[in-house]
Amino acid sequence: QVQLVEAGGGLVQAGGSLRLSCAASGRTFSTYGMGWFRQAPGKEREFVAAIDWSGGSTYYEDSVRGRFTISRDNAKNSVYLQMNSLKPEDTAVYYCAADPGARARLAPSRWVGLNPDYWGQGTQVTVSS
Repeated sequence: QVQLVEAGGGLVQAGGSLRLSCAASGRTFSTYGMGWFRQAPGKEREFVAAIDWSGGSTYYEDSVRGRFTISRDNAKNSVYLQMNSLKPEDTAVYYCAADPGARARLAPSRWVGLNPDYWGQGTQVTVSS
């Protein structure tokens, strides 16, 4: 079992930056693949980014690639999402997720279509134009 708590959301103007963080409970954090998803009003939840267990491999949804960076610190049981050049269409509730499966741990690209085992409660990001 792992519990996830996100922080860092807020209101920012278009072109600005935010850094989301996700703190995980438990001593086995480094064995989980980690990812970020988002859900905009009236839309389905979508994949944003994922990172393997070591932090050495990452994968991004096309619309955020080059603007967002996912990273993790296994010593702090945390994963981060640095979001730059934010756009109004990035407005959503952002969710941190964890999955212990081999596919999630080793291949971040496999997070597309994945339904992770564990989810945080979400943090609101609002980008004004």
